[in-house]
Amino acid sequence: MAEDENTGAWGLIAGNGSFPFLVLEGARSRGIDMAVIAIREEASPALAQIAKRLHWISLGELSRGIELLHQEGVKRAVMAGQVKHNKIFSSIRPDWRLAKLLFSLPAKNTNALIGGVARVLEDEGIELVDSTKFLGSLLAQTGVLTPRAPDASEIADMEYGREIARQIAGVDLGQTVVIRDRACVAVEAMEGTDETIERAARIAGGRRLVVVKVSKPRQDMRFDVPVVGLKTIEVMRRANATALAIDAGRTLLFERDALVAAAADAGIAIQAFAPESVETKTKS
Repeated sequence: MAEDENTGAWGLIAGNGSFPFLVLEGARSRGIDMAVIAIREEASPALAQIAKRLHWISLGELSRGIELLHQEGVKRAVMAGQVKHNKIFSSIRPDWRLAKLLFSLPAKNTNALIGGVARVLEDEGIELVDSTKFLGSLLAQTGVLTPRAPDASEIADMEYGREIARQIAGVDLGQTVVIRDRACVAVEAMEGTDETIERAARIAGGRRLVVVKVSKPRQDMRFDVPVVGLKTIEVMRRANATALAIDAGRTLLFERDALVAAAADAGIAIQAFAPESVETKTKS
């Protein structure tokens, strides 16, 4: 029998953006008060205003994070909010535990890094669960999400882009591509979705673009779940990107009503497609 979610202490490992705030709100709506381990280089100082049990750690302090989770009695934790991948190459110094983990990894892509951290947590008796567990209402449903549906040209670019994006996501390179006339203008790497769109706009010189963001073929819902927020819609508007394709059931839409309204005002069409039917690893 599954353990009741209200039994035992929960923890939140918080990165940047609004994701951690939404998880805290969703958990509290179900009677769960989470202990928060906030990453100093990424998480918002505003967490201090809403989290009763808040601890700050630096990005390299894996051992300290585990000590604090044990101190709070945490047995289940959610990881929410981006930690920029390029921080691996910054001046941040890993502690002995993280250094050992990094040395053991055959590659330092997102799946390997965060998957490795998840294994360390599990070895310590802390289960990392589905990051969308408390945010099911924010997952995109299949279909057209905006008043305007994509036109025939945009649909053709979406279909082409989804083929390309699935390939790059399959090797954990990125999850976003930007397309024009069934040609790939930009591919996401470490810079993130918004910077990829901005780069594509510079290359395209103002011509119309289509953005495609997908989940990984075997998306681990515990981390690195695709997210779209208001900022991405604004970046698309400035870039003359008129349509967005996403994966249904695996993409979170933050501030959903405002996002759809902003897209409608900008003339942007959003469509969520059923992801490829492959095994999805989920822990909840």
